[in-house]
Amino acid sequence: MQPTPMRLLRFIPLVAITLSIFLVVLTINSLKENKYIGGGVAASNVISVTGEGETFAIPDIATFNFSAQATGKTVTEAQAQVTKIIDSALVEVKKGGVEDKDIQTTDYSANPKYEYINGVCTTGGMCKPSTQNIIGYDVSQTISVKVRKVDTAGTILGAIGGTGVTNVSGLSFTIDDKTKLESDARTKAIADAKTKANELAKELGVSLVRIVSFNESNGGGTVMYAKTDMVTMSAGAAPAPQLPVGQNKISSNVTITYEIR
Repeated sequence: MQPTPMRLLRFIPLVAITLSIFLVVLTINSLKENKYIGGGVAASNVISVTGEGETFAIPDIATFNFSAQATGKTVTEAQAQVTKIIDSALVEVKKGGVEDKDIQTTDYSANPKYEYINGVCTTGGMCKPSTQNIIGYDVSQTISVKVRKVDTAGTILGAIGGTGVTNVSGLSFTIDDKTKLESDARTKAIADAKTKANELAKELGVSLVRIVSFNESNGGGTVMYAKTDMVTMSAGAAPAPQLPVGQNKISSNVTITYEIR
């Protein structure tokens, strides 16, 4: 049985309503893909501002290196001397409460020591060539130490001075976990940049639309206000040195670019 024209006409309104609903849903989904119309279009009118933020904290970590060096007729002899010194120093370091995980060998070397003899020429024109002879061996070992109780660092340094170590170097004071401090500095830098952006927009007579780019850089890293260079240790235990630690600065510099209209 063939459908009559009247029956077909009954379906036209239903098809029209279905098509309208489809178009509305399609439009809504398209708008959801962008927070606003034109969101995918690159901004042409922009201003950029910079912001700075700083936080300060007292260091909670002290680090330093110490070395032992000895010369012997054989490598074994020189090694034995260095090992004796290092072992004595490590005893003092551990007495200060430093754990094994915070003690690390950063260098160990054994090198021949030469004696150079210059060549000699006789009056008859005969020349004896220069020679070099091994007369012994130099052995050295360097240990890096991390002290988590900063107020004990001076006592430890004073104690290892009497163990025969050759030198102490690179004493510095740092912060073990800077995550929260870096976050605080960044928050201050962003607030500074937003304040500058609002003031600039007011002066220019424009409105801020949206942020189109953001960049952050460290402002030179951590500043250490207490640090020593290499010092030679003398025999005999030394009084614990005074080690003022000061404060460390953590800084953040941000650049924010705004679209304006």
